[in-house]
Amino acid sequence: MSAILGDFFNAFGALATYLFKKDKENPWRAYFFRTSVAGLVAYGILWKEVFMPIFLVSVAWMRELAPLWMPVVLVIVFIHIWLWYVRSAFFEKTGSVLLEIKLPREILRSPKAMELFFSSAVWSKGSVTYVDTFWDGKVGPWYSFEIASFGGDVHFFIWVWPKLRKIVETQIYAQYPTVEISEAADYAARYPYGPEGRFMWGTYVKLKKPDPLPIKTYIDYGLDKEEEEEIKVDPLTPMLEFLGGLKKGEQCWIQILAQAHQDRSWVHGHLFSRKDWKEEAQKMVNDILMRDPKTKSTRKESATGFPIMPTLTEGEKDQVAAIERSLNKPAYECMIRALYFAEGDAQSEIPKSIPGLVGSFRQYGANHFNEFSLAWFTDLADETKDLLWFTGFREKIAAHFMRIYGLKMYDAYRRRSFFHYPYRFFHVKKPFILTAEELATIYHFPGKVAGTPTIGRAPSRKAEPPPNLPV
Repeated sequence: MSAILGDFFNAFGALATYLFKKDKENPWRAYFFRTSVAGLVAYGILWKEVFMPIFLVSVAWMRELAPLWMPVVLVIVFIHIWLWYVRSAFFEKTGSVLLEIKLPREILRSPKAMELFFSSAVWSKGSVTYVDTFWDGKVGPWYSFEIASFGGDVHFFIWVWPKLRKIVETQIYAQYPTVEISEAADYAARYPYGPEGRFMWGTYVKLKKPDPLPIKTYIDYGLDKEEEEEIKVDPLTPMLEFLGGLKKGEQCWIQILAQAHQDRSWVHGHLFSRKDWKEEAQKMVNDILMRDPKTKSTRKESATGFPIMPTLTEGEKDQVAAIERSLNKPAYECMIRALYFAEGDAQSEIPKSIPGLVGSFRQYGANHFNEFSLAWFTDLADETKDLLWFTGFREKIAAHFMRIYGLKMYDAYRRRSFFHYPYRFFHVKKPFILTAEELATIYHFPGKVAGTPTIGRAPSRKAEPPPNLPV
């Protein structure tokens, strides 16, 4: 109930400010709110003369037509509840395992190796029959790719279902034969949220632009080319440097949940379909090239009857090339969340570490590419705090709701829950789309170009024994 009340405060605080300022992210939202306020004023004035008769007639019609719409509503509600039930039993039976990947001293593979892993090892859509979905509760598997720093000690983890452990390990070894993979205790469960004196801040990271427009990937950074290690630029390095620079008493966990993108059909448990991201991508390409989607030619013609060829900037050319490259690669529905902890004297680092965490995602964006930005976080919105200032209890109320939001965010992280119950789309409208190339850009095992000394690495390099040893 407290969390719901906090959401109401946040929504009311944000909407109230739209009466006096522009909403840069969604201008129509401010316009809609102002129109709604004007409508409410008119509603209050004309309630008895106009709206009360309309309301009574509407209620009467709904009551008379209940035998038609009520069964449909009840069937939809039943299907949702039934899917929650059978899927909960399936998740409990399936279980999970956390794998830690210890890196060798040197890795000579580019992120292309990780893209091959994402294109094969974890590409599974799960259930294929109606019995699988509606009786056994099967769903497509999802994975959690995690980078965690414990006081500057950086570790790589992959959370998987136990039955998929073998294929994940095999494919990682196929691409990175010198790494070491071992089962690890869940660090999130061993570091509970709640003790007094321990600060926690959690946030989601979202795509700022439409899904079809990709982020700046390792290919755009030139990591797909054979170059000297010293001149390579790895976009993962700023994040690793931030994580490796945390002080004793600080922790930061970054979690990337990914599930193979699938059509919204009945066989996968979706009652309603929606437009696929590839259709939106094709439309974006056609809009940039100013061409008809059917004929693939420009819509306008010159006075002589020839089609007018659009003059594209270098940025627009890069956009089209990146979008079309994405269309040919496996896609994943993704979510990124991050948690930051500080306790004791390390709390003095909070004003520097939180901006550092947010800034560690900026290198994936550019003007003509997509980019990551800050989404919902475990605090009241600034607009809400401004309204609460008049009460004199702004700090106390904000701290109260921050603890409530933090507990739920921590629990969602620990459960690796997002695509399904109990934290389905928790404070997020929907997952965003990343291709295997984009995933490999934000999660791969760095080579020597990442000089972070505190990355958890294997103590020595494995090697086969010489073939001429006496038996």
